[in-house]
Amino acid sequence: MLITHDTRCALDTVVDLVNTAPEDGAAPDALPDVAALEDFVRNHDISDVGTLSEFDLSAVRKIRGRFAAVFAAPEARTAAGLINELVAAAGTTPRLTDHDGYDWHVHYFAPGASVADHLAADCGMALAFFVVAGEEERLRRCEAPDCRRAFVDLSRNRSRRYCDSRTCGNRLHVAAYRARRKEAAG
Repeated sequence: MLITHDTRCALDTVVDLVNTAPEDGAAPDALPDVAALEDFVRNHDISDVGTLSEFDLSAVRKIRGRFAAVFAAPEARTAAGLINELVAAAGTTPRLTDHDGYDWHVHYFAPGASVADHLAADCGMALAFFVVAGEEERLRRCEAPDCRRAFVDLSRNRSRRYCDSRTCGNRLHVAAYRARRKEAAG
């Protein structure tokens, strides 16, 4: 599956957005205020969003939950329905652009769109490409029991199981090793 630069950026953005949500009641929201949303926008090079407000924060949190539902979708039809709703509500207006030193690519949001509509359109279309290609199973949640972070499995053989092999994957492998050693020691 060919993933263009702008699609990859949108995938990284949607994964990071979904992962800002608290996983349980004890974890803090990583988008607690407008300043955090401004940081998110700046860190992901999201252009043309203007001055952000509490309304924008609320709207982004709402679509964040809808994107999380895409990663939890049990099958393609459910994911497609969720993506269609996100993209339609954003009022997409595909257009070619070559801003900020990047070659030609497509923006799916309308000029002057809110940050939530911008994210819904561009990130929604990035996820749509996976459904169209029959690759929606690559939109995953970490299999570590104490982690449910979202990620996109871009491995060649679709075998990635953890959001980060250095943390979640390694921690589980070490725990399994210690359990085997303890059992062997009897």
